Amino acid sequence: MEILITCSHREEAIEPLPIHDLTLFVLESEGKPVNTEVSISFVDDAAMTELNGRFRGMEGPTDVLSFECDNIADDVTAADGPSCPLYELGDIIIAPDVAERQSAEFGNTFEQEISLLVVHGLLHLCGYDHIVDEEAEVMEARERELLTAWAERELPPVAENR
Repeated sequence: MEILITCSHREEAIEPLPIHDLTLFVLESEGKPVNTEVSISFVDDAAMTELNGRFRGMEGPTDVLSFECDNIADDVTAADGPSCPLYELGDIIIAPDVAERQSAEFGNTFEQEISLLVVHGLLHLCGYDHIVDEEAEVMEARERELLTAWAERELPPVAENR
């Protein structure tokens, strides 16, 4: 899987976070093929405000935007191999300043809020939505499930300094 991460804002806060590993975990959990590509960009509030206005007609910055690309059927397992053409799942844009404000508001750490936004954006690219209550319940349950599994995964032991 190809995971492209671009950080044009708050690189010092984003770089230490396991964005790549979390993205890979979600894509694998959602059964996406090995030839999947996704991009995640971190931008400032001004850039997010412009994107939110242009694509959603909304004023001000939002926390995360997702833009689907290929939108092929989920049963792509037959095309799941290294020699298959690239499956461009889509692009996710995240505003870390909005995430930081939300983390204070909701009592999360910055990393927890960024992780939630990454998972939320990826689930949108995987076909989940939250326009109607029933869809929102399904999407929110999947977010909780993935974030819980991510938090509980077994990590390799840390080597001791000798």
